[in-house]
Parts: sequence; C-alpha cells; structure tokens
Amino acid sequence: MSRRFFFALVVLVAGGLLGTGSFVVWSRAAGPTPTTTPAAVETTTTSSSTTSTSSTTTTTLPATTTTTLPPKGTLVIHGTGDVAVDPWYIPAFRREGWDHAWAGLHGIFLDDDLTVINLECTPSDLGEPLQKAFTFRCPTEALPSIRANGIEVANLANNHAGDFGKEALVDGLDQLRAVGIAPVGVGRNRDEAGQPAFFEIDGWKIAVVGFGGVVPSADWIAGDDRPGMRHGKDIEGMVEVIRAAKEAGADLVIVSIHWGRELDTQPRADDIANARAMIEAGANIIFGHHQHRLNPMERVDGAAVFWGLGNFVWPHNSVPSATTAVARVVVHPDGTLEPCMIPAYIRTHGKPEITEEPTCGPPLPGAGGAEEGE
Repeated sequence: MSRRFFFALVVLVAGGLLGTGSFVVWSRAAGPTPTTTPAAVETTTTSSSTTSTSSTTTTTLPATTTTTLPPKGTLVIHGTGDVAVDPWYIPAFRREGWDHAWAGLHGIFLDDDLTVINLECTPSDLGEPLQKAFTFRCPTEALPSIRANGIEVANLANNHAGDFGKEALVDGLDQLRAVGIAPVGVGRNRDEAGQPAFFEIDGWKIAVVGFGGVVPSADWIAGDDRPGMRHGKDIEGMVEVIRAAKEAGADLVIVSIHWGRELDTQPRADDIANARAMIEAGANIIFGHHQHRLNPMERVDGAAVFWGLGNFVWPHNSVPSATTAVARVVVHPDGTLEPCMIPAYIRTHGKPEITEEPTCGPPLPGAGGAEEGE
C-alpha cells in the first residue's frame, strides 16, 4: 500500500467520523416540535471547525373563537288585573274617550320595559253575545289607545274573552296583533293557545304565557281543532308550556293566570300548589287575577307571585272592589327579583289612579310623583 493511498484512507475515515458526530449533536438539539416560536438554535461540534446550525419547525394554531353575550341590564316589568274598556259597561269612555282608562297612572307603563294586562273583554266587533249574566266587548277602536299607553301583552285566557263566540275570539287575536299588542292564553287550537309571546330586551329573552282557570263551559278550552283558551287547571299542560319556553331560550318566564274565586282575598290551596309546580318548571313571575279583590304578593322559591291583582280598568262598585294595585318587578342584571305592589284606587269609573310612590324601582315618572292628597 502506497503512502499516498494510506493517507487518503485515513482522511476518508476521519471525515466520516466527524460527519456522524455532527448529525448526533443536531438530532438532540432539535427535540419535539414546539407550539410556540423559539429563537433559532445553533450547535457547534468540538472537533475541527465544522458548524451545524438549525432552526426549529413552528406550528401556528388557529385562534380560539369566543362568543361574548351582551350584558344584561336592569328591567322594570308591570302587571295588572282585570281591564274592560267596554263603553256599555263603563259609559265614561263614551264621554271621556279611551285614554280616560290610563290618565291616572302618570305614564308608568310608558316608562317601563314590559307591561302585561288581563284583557277581560272580547277585542272584536264580530259575533253576538252568549247567554251569560255579563258579557264584555272591547271595541276595536279602543285597542290603539291601549297600545299607545304602553301595554305590550294582553292575556285573553279568562271567562270573558270568548263572550261573543269563537269567530270573535279568533278575530280578537288578529285585532290585537294589528295594533302591536301580543295576545297570550288563547288560540285557534291548543298549540297556539300555549304559544308564548317572546321579547328580547336589554340582554334578556322574556317569554309571557297565559292560562285560564275560570271556565264557563268545557268548549271554552282549546282543542286540537277548536279555538279557545289554555286550561289554567291542567297542571301538566301548564308545566309543558313553561318548560317549552325555557327550552326555547327564555331567561325569564312570566305567567298571567285567571284563577281563584270571586271575592277571595287570599289564595286557595289548589292555586298555591299550581303556582309551585309552575315555578319548579321555570316560571319567574306570576300575575294572578279574577277575584275582583286585591290579594297579597309573595315570594315563592325565588319567584314573585301576585296572587290576585283585583280590578283595574273597572267601574267603582265599592271600596274593596275599587282598591287595586299595579304589580311591579325589578329584575336586576344578576337575575335577582325585587317585587312590590304600587297602590292604586278606582275613584272614577274606568280610571285607576296611583296613590303612592313605588317601594321598588324608579319613582313615578315626572318630578311630582303621585299627586298630593291621593
């Protein structure tokens, strides 16, 4: 073997060893692929002057999408008892006009977020009166005044919305919607009668439903193909309606229900049981009516229950009959309910007048509040 060949062989072997050493150092420096971007890594062998430099591979993950819901505000919600803008029952409307009904309220329903009434009359010009002791009709010309004075929802599940027959009952739904008032509690069939009125207000989704527990006859109850009202004593059906409203995304469920017996001043045991079942199903506020007498307000399992709101737009028949109130519930952003009753009195036929400042929520609109002497 020549000296030149031996020298070439030594150089070849040494070069291979040096290359292997460089590869080993590079492999250890690279490690697993990071998810953040590091600086370039430089590694140098200790042999000779050969240097191997490597940058790591970077993987960029997509940004996480976050849905931000609008913050919830504070709500002021009002409810009332029986409203009958019937000029035959209350002739004052013929002389004073339809706004007479709302002239003693300081515009309170215009200054809130939502108002629910029990409309105790047929809001239609169709049909003939049924054979009953009392039949009440609200002429369609009176309806724009109701809406203009701040009422958004009218419960029709009561013992007078059907006083002029099925055609008038169904027409009343359309007449109310035409002026911007949402009817609840009745429908062309059972399903429609149980449909909530939904509102989205200041970050809240609100559902209002209506039930009628005072039933003149069985055919007043809505069926699969029969117009009528949703039964206020069918607790399974009531729970079904409330749960459906919650499943549809309602943050608050308001119930307007005609129940109890005339002249009662305290809730009956069956109504208490029904209220608890509705609250367990998801009801947050219950506005009760029918008794023609003011009943107490109570908190039940975190909900606000107004057992009976008495007469509202009604004749002055007696002091107990004329003593009434506006139900108010202040809903705070954290979901806490602050309920109270704003005292009122029917001094003049068909005209309730607020007599005291509210004990919850904002004061009455206007600097003067309730008029002195009321």
